[in-house]
Amino acid sequence: MRLDSADLTRLYDRNAAVLLAFLARRTFEPEVAVDLLAETFAAAFADRRQFRGADDEAARAWLYGIARRRLTDFYRRGYAEQRALARLGVDRRPLTDEEYDRIEELAANRQLREAVGEALAGLPAQDREVLQLRVIEERSYHEIATGLGITEQTARARVSRALRSLRQTPALAHVMEETHV
Repeated sequence: MRLDSADLTRLYDRNAAVLLAFLARRTFEPEVAVDLLAETFAAAFADRRQFRGADDEAARAWLYGIARRRLTDFYRRGYAEQRALARLGVDRRPLTDEEYDRIEELAANRQLREAVGEALAGLPAQDREVLQLRVIEERSYHEIATGLGITEQTARARVSRALRSLRQTPALAHVMEETHV
């Protein structure tokens, strides 16, 4: 499937809100999330001829991959870029209160953070550790297994069990249900 500008417009209409929430949950800064969303779609437009997927689901996965790379780039360059913008006297257009509230609503940041914190606190230390390594630090199963002195299969099983336990925590299940996460 080749993507043209109409396809990207359709992908934007269908995925921008969820991608914005994805980015806002990771940056905890709505303004940054908006910028990263714009960069994601700009990169998608520039690289649209490189897309090799067959359907909208593949295109959505491709967009998430681009968003993750933009997020990684943001973390790498973040402070240096902010200092350079300040030195040049360039200001971002501040979000309106309404825009800010809408992004917070999409990301369900405060509620979700509190619920995840509560749910994590209720997990055994071993489960918290594997989730930290896999989800927060984004380590591979091989790295987790090596670091903990277990097999890769055991690492996968521990992460799976920890995620299942986390999902079944009443506080987190309630927030996920309310926000359709």
